[in-house]
Amino acid sequence: MTETAGRDSNGKAPGEPERGWTGNLRRLIRPVVYLSQNWISRIGVVLATTSAITLIFTFLSQVLGYSFNPYLGIIVFLLLPGVFVLGLVLIPIGIYREFRRRRRLGTLPHEYPLVSFSREEFRRTASFVVLMSAINVPLFVLASYRGVVYMDSVSFCGATCHTVMQPEYTAYLNSPHSHVACVECHIGPGAPWFVRSKISGTYQVLAVTFNLYPRPIPVPVHNLRPAADTCNQCHWPAKFSDDKLLVKHKFGDDEKNSPTTSVLLMHIGGLSPGLKYTGIHGWHLGLISYLASDEKRQVIPWVEHRNADGTYTQFVSAGTPPKPELLAHGEKRLMDCMDCHNRPSHTFHLPEEAVNTEMAAGRISPALPFVHKVSIELLKQNYANRLAAETQIPDNLRAYYRKNYFALYNSKRSEVEEAAKALVYIYDSNVFPDMNITWGTYANNLGHMDFPGCFRCHDGDHKSKDGQAITQDCNSCHNLLAMDEAKPKILQELQGGQ
Repeated sequence: MTETAGRDSNGKAPGEPERGWTGNLRRLIRPVVYLSQNWISRIGVVLATTSAITLIFTFLSQVLGYSFNPYLGIIVFLLLPGVFVLGLVLIPIGIYREFRRRRRLGTLPHEYPLVSFSREEFRRTASFVVLMSAINVPLFVLASYRGVVYMDSVSFCGATCHTVMQPEYTAYLNSPHSHVACVECHIGPGAPWFVRSKISGTYQVLAVTFNLYPRPIPVPVHNLRPAADTCNQCHWPAKFSDDKLLVKHKFGDDEKNSPTTSVLLMHIGGLSPGLKYTGIHGWHLGLISYLASDEKRQVIPWVEHRNADGTYTQFVSAGTPPKPELLAHGEKRLMDCMDCHNRPSHTFHLPEEAVNTEMAAGRISPALPFVHKVSIELLKQNYANRLAAETQIPDNLRAYYRKNYFALYNSKRSEVEEAAKALVYIYDSNVFPDMNITWGTYANNLGHMDFPGCFRCHDGDHKSKDGQAITQDCNSCHNLLAMDEAKPKILQELQGGQ
């Protein structure tokens, strides 16, 4: 049957109203399509289409089992929906502006054209949307991927917020975990902590932007992910470790920088092959909770330990008993790795320890008279800023040897210069005036020589109701094989009499 003369491809004669639900739909779509042929609406269509295609692709990838790192979630779940909504908003804005323009010019049609590919103008608009989407989708995916890679990098975490993160970033680069990406520990796997980190990160961005962050950054970090989800990915305390020999070198403040050595046998422990908990890690594998009376968790007046039979024993400090409000409303914290290893990747050293390390390594020559004493004195002085310290420390060290050991200075000038470089390195690695970080700002709970550390609980003062005390027996954690000896016999024996 031939098409009736005078009717269009839809069987409608000119001026004849469209009927049925399809006709109503066409009447609604026609003005939208006609008026959307402007640059604002076209840009909106491209943005909405591009983001929608990318979102669909991402969701399908998740259904198929592909996982994404935390920062990709920023792009997928935060940025893309925003781009999609922006595109949807631009479309009606462009339509409204086009409607006003045509009404002002008197060019609004009495009847809007058909939505059909037979119309050249509609074909141009559709072709533009398809072409731009084909270009933008791969570009957007590539840019998103590169952005994710960068945001997942250590340089982004450490260098982007340079002033704020410079101390932590510097310590991280000098740490045993310098090969581990920041997000592996600070976020870890899974969506819940990703969301929590983003909420926290939003405030941090605002704090940095408007210079609202505290100096120094307070510790401990209360929203840090539990060690069971991060540290235990590589380390786990239940894994049995044999005793470890620890050798510590010290130098005296006399002219000869008299060296001494301490040798300790550390009982690391864990779950032994006989399924018995032993050593430092073994004893702390039991469920231990505690209450701290200060923000930095340096004063712990109350400890609770779960015994092997499922009962609990509470230990209370006689010297600093917990206040009633602490017992009633205090944060009862379940002990984990971070309560002792609180600076695993961001350790700041005290002058004495740092100088001893550099001298033992030979970067500060022990042959320089009084270099141990003078180095510590120079490091502990107050300097206006880092630049002043980097200038004055070497100058003062040179001046000391020129004045007191002129002949030696001339003969060992290179060693003096090397010592000066080492001192500047020590200072720049541990003191950050812009963040109000100086010697001892951040306590290290590992050990008990420089900070309370182990003695927060193992002080002999924490006792249960039946008089049982948390042990203070040194041999529970280590055996002292030598203590500040010039030539420890044990080392000579281990080294074959050398």
